[in-house]
Amino acid sequence: MFRKVLAVLAATLLVPAVHAAEFPTHPITIVVPVPPGGIVDLAARLASEPLTRGLGQATVVDNRTGASGNIAYNMVAAAPPDGYTLLASYSMYHAGNPSMFTGLHWTKESFKPVAMIAVAPQVMVVHPSLPVHNLKELVAYAKAHPGEINYASQGSGSVPHIGIELFKQMSATDMVHVPYKGSGPAIQDVLSGRVQVFLTTPPSVMGHIQQGKLRAIAVASSARHPMIPDVPTAAEQGFEGFELDAWVALFAPAGTPDDVIAKMSTALQKGLQSPDVIEKARGAGIEVRYQDQKTLGETVEADTKHWSGVITSAGITAN
Repeated sequence: MFRKVLAVLAATLLVPAVHAAEFPTHPITIVVPVPPGGIVDLAARLASEPLTRGLGQATVVDNRTGASGNIAYNMVAAAPPDGYTLLASYSMYHAGNPSMFTGLHWTKESFKPVAMIAVAPQVMVVHPSLPVHNLKELVAYAKAHPGEINYASQGSGSVPHIGIELFKQMSATDMVHVPYKGSGPAIQDVLSGRVQVFLTTPPSVMGHIQQGKLRAIAVASSARHPMIPDVPTAAEQGFEGFELDAWVALFAPAGTPDDVIAKMSTALQKGLQSPDVIEKARGAGIEVRYQDQKTLGETVEADTKHWSGVITSAGITAN
């Protein structure tokens, strides 16, 4: 009897190792918390190519939208921890939602990091009717006209919302938040002048900047953006720490074997270096940036601490 018990225990302990050696035997699904077309969806589709090439199985992108990403997060958190269901996570959802929502069915501990895929820098634009050409002029105007400047976002808790709230804290200014359901309606109202300030990714406003319909005044990143090389970073203008590189990364359900995680992360590391993947990302205004599972875990910890502080001090809650 004792030998039988030992045999059963040994077989149980060997299951993850055997599974990892065989993985994958069927297609992998990447669940995306936003509709097709945005940076998160694009990054997930970029990642699907190296995963397919490196692992020899098809990778399918499944857009599960709604509830500020929480539908997708709940789905992946509850999925079997076998490596076949992954989450394309957006930095602000991952680091910010736990501070904005009550009664969430997931926490950051519900997931294991696989790899960071890409980052998307943000640019601050203003309507030309606002007589400012840089951040210092914006601060001076906002202080002279408290509560008179409106800024747009694609929803409460989004990068533009939390980012401008951070800027308000850093500059001790008062601007009014006007949330929209998506970046499209937000951009339209900025173009019309109904709202004056918007923070977004460069590709979505490049044409308007070139036509003089919007004015770019700062890049909220560690370096200038190649699409708008003449626009200085916030740090160059004296606003050190105003960096809003939104990242997209892949996560697996908690409990997924480490060997399976490592196998996927290695495939991504190799595949994301492909010139065609880098060029596709650059064309969409995002930067391929790989981080392994350990480094990504550290990024999540740091971002959660930072953004939860911003969210709490600004009193931001989800609508």
